[in-house]
Amino acid sequence: MDLLLLLVPRISLWRILTAGGDTAAALAAGCPVVVMGHSAHPGVSDIVAQAIDVAIKACDLYPGVFSQIQGGNRAVGTAVVQHPLIRAVELTGSLAGGRALFDLCAARPDPILFFGELGSVNPMFVRDAALAARGADIAAGWAASLTMGAGQFCTNPGIALVKAGADVDAFEVSAKQALEDIGGQTMLTDGIASTYQSGMAKMAAAGAVRTVLSSECSGRTATPFLFATTAQHFLANHDLAEEVFGPLGLIVTVSDDAEREKVAKALVGQLTYTLQMDEPDVGAAAALMPVLERKAGRVLVNGFPTGVEVSDTMVHGGPYPASTNFGATSVGTMSIRRFLRPDCYQNLPDALLPADLR
Repeated sequence: MDLLLLLVPRISLWRILTAGGDTAAALAAGCPVVVMGHSAHPGVSDIVAQAIDVAIKACDLYPGVFSQIQGGNRAVGTAVVQHPLIRAVELTGSLAGGRALFDLCAARPDPILFFGELGSVNPMFVRDAALAARGADIAAGWAASLTMGAGQFCTNPGIALVKAGADVDAFEVSAKQALEDIGGQTMLTDGIASTYQSGMAKMAAAGAVRTVLSSECSGRTATPFLFATTAQHFLANHDLAEEVFGPLGLIVTVSDDAEREKVAKALVGQLTYTLQMDEPDVGAAAALMPVLERKAGRVLVNGFPTGVEVSDTMVHGGPYPASTNFGATSVGTMSIRRFLRPDCYQNLPDALLPADLR
C-alpha cells in the first residue's frame, strides 16, 4: 500500500488592511488573494497593490492572482467573507472585530477558516535573582520595548511581574525615569489613539491600581503611562489583563512563586511570554515553563519580544485570543502552512498522481 501526502493550496484568501507577509505566504502557497484596503491609509494600500501588480506582469502571472477593494465598509466586508470563492479570511486587529469576522465565517453554509491575531499583553516575568542583580537595567529595556513604535507592536510587553520587596523600588524608579525621557509619538490612526486614551483612563480609574507615571496626551499623540498593582488585585479584576494598545505598562507584584504561577495560569493565551532570569533562577523558571509554553506561541529569555524575526523557527501566534489557530504562525517560513490543505493519495497509479508526487 502506498500512502502519499500533498499539501494543496486553498482557493482564495481575503486579507484586511494591506498586503504584507500574510499575502506573501498565501501567494507562495498558490492562493489568489483579495485585500480590503484600510480607510486610514488608502494611499499606502494602493502603492503596495501597484507594486504587486508590476511583479505579476513581470512574472507573467494570471492577473486575478491579486485583487484589492478600496473604500469598503462593514456591508462590503460581509459580502466578501460570504462569497463562495473566498475560502479563508485573515485579520490582524481587535478582539471585537475578529470575533465578528469569525462568526461570519462560521455562519456560512460552508464554514471557512478564519486566521485572526486579536490581542496580547505579552507578560514579562522578572525572576528574583535577575531583579536583584540588574533590575534597573531590565526596567530600562522594558521601557524601550513598551514605547517602540508608540507601543503599537502586537508583541508589546505590557505587563511586568516582579516579586514584592526592596528590589521592586529600583525597578519601578528605573522604568519611570526611562519612560519620562520619551516624548509624545504619533499613533497610526485617530481611532487607535482614542482607544489608547480610553484604555489608559480605564486603567487609571481601576481600584487598587497606583499611578507611577502620568502624562498628557491628546489627538493622535500618545505619551507613556505606568501603573502598579498587586497580584491579588490583578487576579480579582479581569480588565487589568486586557490589552491597552499603546505605550502603557503595568507592574504586578507577586508575594511568592505560588502566586506568580497562579497569575500565569489565570492569563489567557498570549503571543509571547518573557523570562528575565539569571543562573540562580533556573530551577524556579523550569517549574513555571509547563504553564508558559501552553499559554504562548513564543517564550523568550533575557530579551524583549517586540523584535520578531522572519525565520524558519519563528512562531507568531498563540492560544486564543492571541490568535484563532494556535497551530499556525503569521510570521516566518511556516506561515505558508495556514494556506495549504493536506491530501493523502492511497494506491494511486502514477498516471493519476499530481506531478509533484510522481
